[in-house]
Amino acid sequence: MSHRPLPGRRGVLRGSLAASAALTLPVGLGAAPAFARSGRPSADWGVQTGDVSTDSGLVWVRSDRPARMIVETSATESFRHPRRWQGPLLDAGTDFTGTTRLHGLPSGEQIHYRVLLADPDDPRRTGEPVTGTFRTVSRSRRDGVRFLWSGDLAGQGWGINPDRGGYRIYDAMAKLDPDFFLCSGDNIYADGPVAATQALPDGGTWRNVTTEEKAKVAETLAEYRGNFRYNLLDANLRRFNAQVPSIVQWDDHEVRNNWYPGEVIASSDTRYTEKSIDVLAARARRAFSEYFPLSTLRPGAREGRVYRVLRQGPLLDVFVLDMRTYRNANSPDDQTTDPQGILGREQLDWLKRELARSRAVWKVIAADMPIGLVVPDTTENRPHFEAVAQGDPGAPLGRELQIAELLRFVKHRRITGTVWLTADVHHTSAQHYQPSRAAFTDFEPFWEFVSGPLNAGAFPASALDGTFGPERVFVKAPTASNVSPAGGYQFFGEVDIDGGSGELTVRLREQDGTVLFTRTLQPGRVGQ
Repeated sequence: MSHRPLPGRRGVLRGSLAASAALTLPVGLGAAPAFARSGRPSADWGVQTGDVSTDSGLVWVRSDRPARMIVETSATESFRHPRRWQGPLLDAGTDFTGTTRLHGLPSGEQIHYRVLLADPDDPRRTGEPVTGTFRTVSRSRRDGVRFLWSGDLAGQGWGINPDRGGYRIYDAMAKLDPDFFLCSGDNIYADGPVAATQALPDGGTWRNVTTEEKAKVAETLAEYRGNFRYNLLDANLRRFNAQVPSIVQWDDHEVRNNWYPGEVIASSDTRYTEKSIDVLAARARRAFSEYFPLSTLRPGAREGRVYRVLRQGPLLDVFVLDMRTYRNANSPDDQTTDPQGILGREQLDWLKRELARSRAVWKVIAADMPIGLVVPDTTENRPHFEAVAQGDPGAPLGRELQIAELLRFVKHRRITGTVWLTADVHHTSAQHYQPSRAAFTDFEPFWEFVSGPLNAGAFPASALDGTFGPERVFVKAPTASNVSPAGGYQFFGEVDIDGGSGELTVRLREQDGTVLFTRTLQPGRVGQ
């Protein structure tokens, strides 16, 4: 293993990061005692970093009242010679959240930071600092890269269960000390209320932490914001956020199950008084941008989009897709022409252009939905489909046409090292796509790895669509639907790129970190 040792981080986790686990929580939720100075701003929801590069990163915080965000960084935990960054004023306009961009940082180094919240009227009055740490991206190939991915948090009514210690999977992930965590969507379940209890099949009871905003489906901006705050009640997640930077994308449950632009919610769904998906999506997108540190969704960011490429040094580029915002309507998906598809033309052209420009050894395509797994969208009449595949194993139809165009482009431009990572289907699997098995043959072989959920109901394995010739090499999934986290079947994936050989190793892991499946891919190939 060429991955570099990390002096100092373990000590931070044992020491100053313990503060993140003891943050003040709202009264009535088994809150830890407050440690902020009385009458001064406090960061009850922890800290996060995101979209870290070789010399920069975003630091996020939420205050409990109006405050000025201040960030101090240091090469050591002692903060003897800190560098200070003046952040934004946090107020009700952003639900008291904010991000500060750190720049001019040393490459490939451990950065220690602390966030202070100052009274806007008296900068000398600050709350207790909240600390964290992250590594900047290394410019040196020999350092290697290790990251994790998963998705699907607090779905199907399975929320934070204090009897089980909350979201324990985050502690298992933290022990692997990744450079970053790729969250592949469904960071919240805005359409999934969390009740105080749920019955388990064995006659037991699952007990949830609850909040007012999680008592119904989210419709207002305040309710969407409350869904993001809900997950931050979990101490495991807050500790993880303070240790591991994130790369975040979204999918459907940040808004509503299986949504698409222009959709109007049926009158029979009486849970919703607001029937316009476009109105709900705008509110959800705003809350999403407030609660995660995304470089392209920061206030004032010119791009204003979720899809982006994150350069992770000479070994890795991560291409984050948005398979939700630009898609066409869910349908039988059997049309013979489909210029919009699931990505939209502008995003597809961007992806092709950026893949062709990439000089990284590995190009990870972070897709919030799988390519060859059939994901139905139940309707009363003719079956509709939610992802790319529709179960017809013949020539590409519907959204498959756009994926065929992309795969053909990768082959003919001889773009090496593409790997697809996804979540969404609430089981874990590995699919190998091979033209000799496919109806569409103008592409090179590739792998698609699936992980998740993090803390949600688990579901049986999805059917495969033969258009691109997938073979399911590994799968672990329950035979019943909506198996609770107490029943297992919670997963995350690990990607480890060796700095010497350039080999990329994927490990599919269970919630306690147990390795279920391993595959090592060789660098420098168009197909695997």
